[in-house]
Amino acid sequence: MPFTRISLCSGKSPTYLNAVSDSLHRALVEAFDVPPDDRFQVIHQLAPEELVFDRHYLGGPRSDDFILFAVTAGRKRDARTRAAFYQRLVALLAEAPGVRPEDVMVVINTTEADEWSFASGRANQAMPS
Repeated sequence: MPFTRISLCSGKSPTYLNAVSDSLHRALVEAFDVPPDDRFQVIHQLAPEELVFDRHYLGGPRSDDFILFAVTAGRKRDARTRAAFYQRLVALLAEAPGVRPEDVMVVINTTEADEWSFASGRANQAMPS
């Protein structure tokens, strides 16, 4: 069960934000072994001075359309799965809403099952994805 924080500069339309969300979810399902009904995301739209990033560090050049995806996953994926997810995500974002691959940064963190509570104050015992 991944939970993703999506951070980008403010001013994007609801259509653009929906395309980002849909592209992320599709990449998670297709390349990261996530069930189709497992969708948890928060989109943070920030003022330009609140999203600080180097325009050239290990990639770029990055534009004002830079997006940071911070994925918290319940279990570790192997290097091949992570690489496939990164590639699928940038491909889908290029299609809709038209984000350049240089403007996409992804950070994946993993957690233990009991570090999640999905509802009712109960610790999760088994992590599905």
